[in-house]
Amino acid sequence: MTQISSSAKNVCKEKSGLAVPRKGFSRRADVPPQILAQLNCGEIESRTLAEWLAIDFEELLKHAVPELAGRAGELRAGGVMERTRTGGRLLLEQFGQRAIRRYGKHRSDTVRQWAAVVVGLLPRLPLARRLELVRPFADDSHMGVREIAWMSVRPHLAAELEQAVALLAGWSSERSANLRRFASEATRPRGVWCEHISRLKANPELGLPIIEPLKSDASRYVQNSVANWLNDAAKTQPGWVKALCKRWSKQSATQETAYITRRALRSL
Repeated sequence: MTQISSSAKNVCKEKSGLAVPRKGFSRRADVPPQILAQLNCGEIESRTLAEWLAIDFEELLKHAVPELAGRAGELRAGGVMERTRTGGRLLLEQFGQRAIRRYGKHRSDTVRQWAAVVVGLLPRLPLARRLELVRPFADDSHMGVREIAWMSVRPHLAAELEQAVALLAGWSSERSANLRRFASEATRPRGVWCEHISRLKANPELGLPIIEPLKSDASRYVQNSVANWLNDAAKTQPGWVKALCKRWSKQSATQETAYITRRALRSL
């Protein structure tokens, strides 16, 4: 097994002296060495996309999961999303489903992302159970973890679409805006950094049980997701989206619905 160098261990013992929460850095080049060292050691969360992209996944794995230090080189290849999936695969191979509980509350958002990936990689798991396991990640305090959460289970949602819609329709009424947004974002017909769901592109009405309760959601986080859901659908079914937005505008004369429908129709 590869050993962690004594110099790296010493770096991980250093403290930045900065209070939490702290201001993030918008450029990778601006991330101070001391902050980067703590990110690489899994001591703190990333605050921006730039900080996340600056993390050395190999170093992070060595410090956060020393049992896998000898396989850290596998995190060298591919883009950041591929390396994130690799991190999850390594956790699954080493710990099985136990990795979810063991690393699901780690201080590093990247390590929690790896644990979220495990949920999607687990074989032969009923969809209801998979959603139960991904729920804490869907409601994580860190947006990056929430994004990986829906990406990790999306292929399973697409494969069992009717059941997925039935299950996630209940999430649309959850108190947490994170969970409501998960239901919408995870089922977008096109989505971002993911494969399309062809059945929803052709028949977006299948997703109505999820997005209908969100037509006047108070959260801008949820509103943007619903608007993007409809904007996705408008690429293939513009008439349906126009008709739905017209109906929503009549049924719900709120600022929230007006915002959603305006953004939903922005490409038409």
